[in-house]
Amino acid sequence: MAFAKHSSSPFTLEDPRDPSRVIRGRVDAPADASDEKRYPFVLLIHGFKGFMDWGFFPELGARLADAGYAAVFFNTSSSGVGADLQSFTEIEAFERCTYTKDLEDIERVRAEIKAGCFVGIDPSAGGVLGHSKGGGEALLHAAEAGDYSCVITWAAIHTASRFDEETIARWRREGHLEIANARTGQVFKVRLDGLEDYEANKERFDIQAAAARITAPTLLIHGTADESVEVEALEALLAARGEGATSLRLEGAGHTFGIRHPMTATAPDFEAVWAGTKSFLAEHLGTSV
Repeated sequence: MAFAKHSSSPFTLEDPRDPSRVIRGRVDAPADASDEKRYPFVLLIHGFKGFMDWGFFPELGARLADAGYAAVFFNTSSSGVGADLQSFTEIEAFERCTYTKDLEDIERVRAEIKAGCFVGIDPSAGGVLGHSKGGGEALLHAAEAGDYSCVITWAAIHTASRFDEETIARWRREGHLEIANARTGQVFKVRLDGLEDYEANKERFDIQAAAARITAPTLLIHGTADESVEVEALEALLAARGEGATSLRLEGAGHTFGIRHPMTATAPDFEAVWAGTKSFLAEHLGTSV
């Protein structure tokens, strides 16, 4: 790994309606980014139990900056990760996470970009990239926003309904669903908020229908040995997106493309993902270096 010279600017967005909902983020951009020198942006969305400094994300930010983009990272207000940006300390926020909250957070960050609130970003030229659940949310968000130059997903989910009927019945009966974080050893009791939000908004949260509405060029990347999101999700999204989609199917690659947290070394699968991503961005978003 070789981190390029770039600027890294943290930001915090507080929700005036709910002080407990705090979005903490960072912009990684070329070192000369300024009001006069502006770069296309890539908005990045982490997955379930993920966060903006997990694993490959810091390396990705450095590489994007080196390639001439401003990478906009953030932890959703329901990520569960607190002010240290590493630890799951905001447990109740995580346990009450919903798609509605996540999409509101994503749109809030996008609105800040579009309003010119971040130095060195060209708000007229941008892409969105999401991993895992964040990939599904990137598709939902892009369909609603309608003005991205390109959309990229890494190991994206193809449906917001990820649990079988028996699990949902137990969830409803007990009032929570236990979700373990294998990395930290924590066990979260996810409340009914997420289930009720999905059931009230099934049409809005239809990821495949959203993919079909997207008009921007779309790159879908998935590993055939993904242990968390079945590779069939790729096929479903490709079918839904149609002719506007390009895919990169990595034989034998897992959910995080050979990278663990913290990232101490790269991996061939991650390098393949990066190469495909960089090429796609160059074609559809351009570069300024």
